[in-house]
Amino acid sequence: MATIPWLVDVLRGAGVQVVVEGDWLNRMRPGDFNPIGVLWHHTASTSSATNPHPALNICINGRSDLAGPLCQALVDYHGVFHVISAGRCNHAGVSGGSGPIPAGDGNTLMIGWEIDYNGVSQEMTAAQYNASIVATAAVLTRLGRDASHARGHRETSTTGKIDPSFIDLNVMRADVAARMAGGGTAWSSVVDNTTTTGRFTASGNWGVSSYSGQRYGADYRYADPVAASDPAWYRFNVPAAGNYRVDAWWPANSGYNGATPYIVATSSGNRTVYVDQRANGGQWRTLGTFALPAGDADRVAVSRWSSAAGLVIADAVRLTRV
Repeated sequence: MATIPWLVDVLRGAGVQVVVEGDWLNRMRPGDFNPIGVLWHHTASTSSATNPHPALNICINGRSDLAGPLCQALVDYHGVFHVISAGRCNHAGVSGGSGPIPAGDGNTLMIGWEIDYNGVSQEMTAAQYNASIVATAAVLTRLGRDASHARGHRETSTTGKIDPSFIDLNVMRADVAARMAGGGTAWSSVVDNTTTTGRFTASGNWGVSSYSGQRYGADYRYADPVAASDPAWYRFNVPAAGNYRVDAWWPANSGYNGATPYIVATSSGNRTVYVDQRANGGQWRTLGTFALPAGDADRVAVSRWSSAAGLVIADAVRLTRV
């Protein structure tokens, strides 16, 4: 049985916000899994800004009539991908065939996104749609398939499924195709403070918090400012020497630091950029474009050495080749 252990890296590399849910690499159903496409669903649960993923537990653990996991990823109200499984899931049932997707076992053939909205009195949010487009394009690129391999469950279902409601699936495929055509040339990678395999390192002086809803992923790191560096480092495997845009994500709060130092290890030495983390949170903010060498190394850091008051925050950093 094949698995897709590359899923988290591919999503993050495309700039999708990801939360890894437990032992996703080993959570799966028995049986074949050799996907050739991506299938969109809606959960039939009502999500909101304050309850962004009401169906998450069901998607992980299943229902009394259907064993979990029920999808490879759930897309919450804010467009965050909660990655649940690297293997076969009970999401598609029998495929009646649609476009290039043949009739057969849909759970073998398709990777499934469960987009968390009710589909009757609620449409998917713009954040959910946009993140799902980016994720679908990235995964189909990884599979070596074109945008016609993105389908909705209502197109493949043999039992009258209506999901995903309120979107034109032909427009969805056109948007995926446009993303694949325009987004394939620029390398991009995201490292979050929860990214695995040593991509983020910080001393024990950095605490962990999930206080702010503006965070990237499940949580972020914080520390008091001191007259010492004690940096939190983000490690990137830069594919080739060149110019790269560096973006940072932090949750903003009046109690956070007004002059947080970000250090970029460039081809000609370290460069420092100061940002006000009391404002402009919950989004990517550009620190600048820098010449970076190729190689796998600590490339961006958040330093505690600030003369300003307030907690220094280390959340997520993105590099994009320009």
